Amino acid sequence: MKLFNTLTRSLEPFEPWDPGGREVGMYCCGPTVYDFAHIGNWRTFVFADLLRRYLEFRGYAVRHVMNITDVEDKIIRRVRETGLPLREYTARYEAAFFEDFEALRCRRPHHTPRATEHIGEILGLIERLMARGLAYRAADGSVYFSIERYMAAGGRYGQLARIRMDQLRAGERVRSDEYAKETPVDFALWKARTPEDGDVYWPSPWGEGRPGWHIECSAMSMKWLGPSFDLHLGGEDLIFPHHEDEIAQSEGAGLQPPGRRFVKYWVHGAFLLVEGRKMSKSLGNFFTLRDLLARGFTGREVRYVLLSGHYRETLNFTLEGLQGARSALGRLDECLTRLRDLAGEVGAGAAVGAETGGPVPDLVGPFQAAMDEDLNISAAWAAVFEWVRELNRRMGSGSLSPAGAAAALKQWARVDSVLAVGEQIEETPPPEVLRWVEERQAARKARDFARADALREQIRLAGWLVEDTPRGPRLKRLAS
Repeated sequence: MKLFNTLTRSLEPFEPWDPGGREVGMYCCGPTVYDFAHIGNWRTFVFADLLRRYLEFRGYAVRHVMNITDVEDKIIRRVRETGLPLREYTARYEAAFFEDFEALRCRRPHHTPRATEHIGEILGLIERLMARGLAYRAADGSVYFSIERYMAAGGRYGQLARIRMDQLRAGERVRSDEYAKETPVDFALWKARTPEDGDVYWPSPWGEGRPGWHIECSAMSMKWLGPSFDLHLGGEDLIFPHHEDEIAQSEGAGLQPPGRRFVKYWVHGAFLLVEGRKMSKSLGNFFTLRDLLARGFTGREVRYVLLSGHYRETLNFTLEGLQGARSALGRLDECLTRLRDLAGEVGAGAAVGAETGGPVPDLVGPFQAAMDEDLNISAAWAAVFEWVRELNRRMGSGSLSPAGAAAALKQWARVDSVLAVGEQIEETPPPEVLRWVEERQAARKARDFARADALREQIRLAGWLVEDTPRGPRLKRLAS
């Protein structure tokens, strides 16, 4: 298995730090809970879910950590505007985030630490940086990380983003820390309390205040995964300054074992465009997941689109693409339904024998070969739909036995443990539709085909398609 490492700008074999080669520590920068997550955010989180699932598919024991940023400038501004306590305000959006997370079929991280619950770890890390001479207290009580001191001590700043210190100028890309500091490029570890902060502050050795954003992730990731771990994920917009600053302060603290970095593999997802343009409320192309669900799309359809392109390539998210996802998943669902009907009572673990008309087409092998190459999801989907076409051909010709169908379903279950698009949970038809189906069956037995056809049309007008199969009638919800 190979992954592209942003740190080295190369495709590398994935080899975790664990001496046994099995345990993997994975950290993904999580949501800032001041509003509903938008579809661009969800591309990163679905990609992280895909990587975790594939690692587990390959036999790794993953420890997945995703932080919750619940104190930050935007949150403080919203708290001030609403008059709500910090925790009450953020709890609403944190709960909404995980509702959407589950709608997109993402596996819950093993740990979801909140920044506000790790102030002690944050203060401890800052104190260590000050003791090592890499941080200083400004006149207003804020504490800053000194990039010059870090580099003088042997640190390498800018390696992740491929920037040089002489490229950094006052006011360029580092203008978020609006506090007094020695050098413009230094970043805040602790921000002194201001009147605008209201009740959002904590005591510290340097006075009342709150943590900077970058130090939160370093403290939480090292708390839950140790000072050196395997994978750090995020969107490409976080490479600089956030992840660059994480490396500096984490490695500046000097907690890693000899010969180890803070993070071995940095993996970043590319931006998402909507209808070919950068997402913007003013352009009318700004969507949350809830906006899309309200338009009648499903979480699995959105997940399919978010997984339709390689994670390192810009994805153009369109409503037309969602309609295409519905059609593609419909073809997959139809094949799986036919396989289940054919498998009948044969157990999913049944052996494939000569009576199947030949070996069942392999899905797992081509899927794994594609995903091993830096999660080549396009090639993986191509393998899935080639498998669907071949199985449909064999079922159409009668050359697939029940045992073969059961074996094919077992293959799909293994692959879907990664893709997590599954088969749509069928909606329960209304009682009157079920009654019309029974009446239609009775009419067919009585050879009253005019009545049977009329009932079929009545069922269709109610939004359902009735299909006659060897095992009896089957209802299928028509797309709206």
